[in-house]
Amino acid sequence: MQDKSFDFRGIPVHYMEGGSGFPVLMIHGSGPGASTLGNWRLVLDPLEACYHVFAMDLVGFGKSGRKPAPPYFDFPLWLEQCRAMLAKMPGDRVGIIGHSISGALALKLAASEPRVAKVMTTGTMGARFTPAPETLRCWTFPKNRDELRLAAEGLIHDGSLIDEAYLSNREKVLYSGDYESYFGEMFQGDKQAYVDAALLSREELARIRCEVLMVHGREDRAFPAEPLSLTMARSIPQADVALLGQCSHSIAFEFPKKFVALATGLFG
Repeated sequence: MQDKSFDFRGIPVHYMEGGSGFPVLMIHGSGPGASTLGNWRLVLDPLEACYHVFAMDLVGFGKSGRKPAPPYFDFPLWLEQCRAMLAKMPGDRVGIIGHSISGALALKLAASEPRVAKVMTTGTMGARFTPAPETLRCWTFPKNRDELRLAAEGLIHDGSLIDEAYLSNREKVLYSGDYESYFGEMFQGDKQAYVDAALLSREELARIRCEVLMVHGREDRAFPAEPLSLTMARSIPQADVALLGQCSHSIAFEFPKKFVALATGLFG
């Protein structure tokens, strides 16, 4: 895949593009060190073999630029950034894969953009819930490797997957430059506000007429399936839910083969 970029409101946006066929936008989550590669690195190659993939870093994450002034958590800005990316993608029909907070972005786009034909979410947000200790750790900058491991244990069910490679890849992002102060300010204060910023109303969900596959880990305690995917799916006319056992929040990392199988089943 090729590294590319475009300007969005004076901020450079990084994305990776590769493959051919049905165009699919992939958007990562919002934890410490989150990025396109951090979220999707185990599934990018098999998806690129089937689809025209556009995997984008949100503003403030990965290789994309940062907002020049707070608030750095800016759900409306990220939504408009996604619209700008969609405008650069070819075809009359596109698909979206969104993880966690970006699942809510994907659903918002599906409710308002006629080109969005299919959506896959993993561990999506979008409904109200009370942040658990695992959620709070996900949105708190880890001061050291022990805190990073503890945060990862709240997002990954099988602790053996939290190995040296996983930790060192995250550390490269976390402990470079002034990322700590930026991320800390992004998620300062009451974490409930960040849950509520990504809410979709029942009316919005009912407007989603495309095919939707909502994938969730049964053991996800940070972003639990019952108030999220299982609840929202009841208001989406064509929503299916896949609940994965022995799986927490990081589905593309925990079960990449199942993830790819589900994606190809949806997108064709």
